Amino acid sequence: MIPASQLHFKSVNYTGQGPGPKVIIMGATHGNEKCGTQAIQRIMAEIDAGTLPIVNGSVTFVPIVNPKAYAQNTRSGDRNLNRDLSPKAEPHDFEDHVANWLCPLLAQHDVLLDLHSFNAAHGEPFVMVGPLDNEGPLEPFTHMRAERALARRLGVRRFVTGWMAAYGGGVQRRSRGNAQELQTVLRYGMGTTEYMRSTGGYALTLECGQHLDPRAPDVAYTAIMNTLAFLKIIDAPEPQPIPFEQMEALQMVVVHDKLDAGDQFTRQWASFDPVAEGEQIGVRADGTPVVAEFAGRILFPDVNAQPNHEWYYLTRPNPAFGRE
Repeated sequence: MIPASQLHFKSVNYTGQGPGPKVIIMGATHGNEKCGTQAIQRIMAEIDAGTLPIVNGSVTFVPIVNPKAYAQNTRSGDRNLNRDLSPKAEPHDFEDHVANWLCPLLAQHDVLLDLHSFNAAHGEPFVMVGPLDNEGPLEPFTHMRAERALARRLGVRRFVTGWMAAYGGGVQRRSRGNAQELQTVLRYGMGTTEYMRSTGGYALTLECGQHLDPRAPDVAYTAIMNTLAFLKIIDAPEPQPIPFEQMEALQMVVVHDKLDAGDQFTRQWASFDPVAEGEQIGVRADGTPVVAEFAGRILFPDVNAQPNHEWYYLTRPNPAFGRE
């Protein structure tokens, strides 16, 4: 394998003659999530063959965001790129070098579509969406309607909102009023979409399916084509939004931390498993039961979480999504 110090970063831009937004579409932010890379390469081949003209605005493709992780077929090179994403004056690991290249590139664009896949054995594709318009300190935002309009046209029916708010609430609990620690850990929550929003753009993370699901590259391909058509980058019919009655929208409400290495789940949970109010989810090391405080769905359960890190999230239905 090529030494990490000799790896390079690659982006390819196509610019049309007409006015339009600057879109960036990325794959392999995590190196073992290859469906986005495959879909991007398929689209680029069509553009290069002259069968898919770029007529307005521009689109930048990053087939492989993290080449070290991709070459290793691992989630990360040295660490998770989708945490603490920001330029570093003194890079300490490979992902810092990625960030020093990627962050300025993101800032040159208006819209990000970041294509991922997930590890769970079962489950359908879903899209992670940003906050409501707000002027708050955690994640100020002004492009809610545009972001959600695009989300509803990616070709999937499940939507998740509220990650940063739930994560930030957990961070505030852990920081116990230490302002400096609070800012440090909140910065740790900055990933590709959060960074894109912080530069004035809007962004979506699409989880296209399980890592090895042969349908995942097609989900990614459809999402790219629908994005280019909806934003009029290509000359194609405008994709229609998924009807409200077919959607499942969930709001992440609370995160629960693993407090001790001995904390355990009572069963093998998977994202989107339903939980009833009062249902036992786990047990603390001292024997205290951990129960659901409301009915909803569990998200991102992490049996390997370290103490004082996120263990699982709880979501509840968000029927207002897309109607705001």
